[in-house]
Amino acid sequence: MEAPVAGIDVSKDKLVVYFQGKYYEFPNDRQGYEEIIKILPKGCKVGIESTGIYHINLAKYLMGEYDVRIINPFILKKFKDFRGKKSDKNDAKKLAEIVVSMGSEFTTSDARELTSQWDFVTRSIARVKNRLRRDLTLLGYKDSLSKKNLEEVLRGGDSIVLAEVRFLLEELERLEVRKREIEEKLEDLVPKDSLIFTIPGIGKTLGCIILARVGDIRRFSDKKRFVAYCGLDPVIESSGKSVVSKGISKRGDAVLRRAFYLAALTAIRVNPVIKRFYEEHKGKLKGKKLIIACARKLAVITWAVLYYNKPFDASE
Repeated sequence: MEAPVAGIDVSKDKLVVYFQGKYYEFPNDRQGYEEIIKILPKGCKVGIESTGIYHINLAKYLMGEYDVRIINPFILKKFKDFRGKKSDKNDAKKLAEIVVSMGSEFTTSDARELTSQWDFVTRSIARVKNRLRRDLTLLGYKDSLSKKNLEEVLRGGDSIVLAEVRFLLEELERLEVRKREIEEKLEDLVPKDSLIFTIPGIGKTLGCIILARVGDIRRFSDKKRFVAYCGLDPVIESSGKSVVSKGISKRGDAVLRRAFYLAALTAIRVNPVIKRFYEEHKGKLKGKKLIIACARKLAVITWAVLYYNKPFDASE
């Protein structure tokens, strides 16, 4: 027997539930969650639109008893009438109607939360290193963060700038430790036998991050939808006879997009398909644009490997 389906529109303060032709409204808090489980039978499929952070606690609360499907707003755009006349009730009903065809994903799982933390920590490390290089230059030293150079800098006596250098080095060490902790936890939560790890250039950490962000690849019926979800789809503007590329859309998952960008930097050297693509396009594209194009190509390869459940094959 097919499980019943419900849709829940989430906002900061309230929840609108659509279930079996009826609408219910509850506060977006623990009391509201308890009211929801009174009306929804166990095993019910529940569609919840991803709305920043406001859906997370609700989804976690329901996940033990229900088949929760987190629906990305960008994916929902393919349903043309979804954003017609905006109303909480209409959104809740539409979520219930489409939830069966949408795969569940890791949106509220520990794995996905860890990827968000990893991204924050990684970007924090980059900012701290940039600030350190700036301070080293002010002190008259090389901007190298090598152990030898830093030891020489720290022997330089006392100054306001040097005090910041010491603080930043301590902060950098804490961030690096946290980054390693997150990566270890991610490895325990993501399937180690995933075929994504057969793709040269996608290592253990980035592979785990991509898997956690993507969830069920079957949600994306073709590679274009997946590339768009990553925000790596090109934006083209045409006027008369001229066609101008405006870069990438950046409308998708920012963490996923950065993961593919970082993986592309390695894939250019070790993945024969990406390496060949890089060589063929380096005359037309340069710098970051070329790396982004390689990241897009890598995303397509990833989709194919996971969607068709076949190991990477450079000959295909």
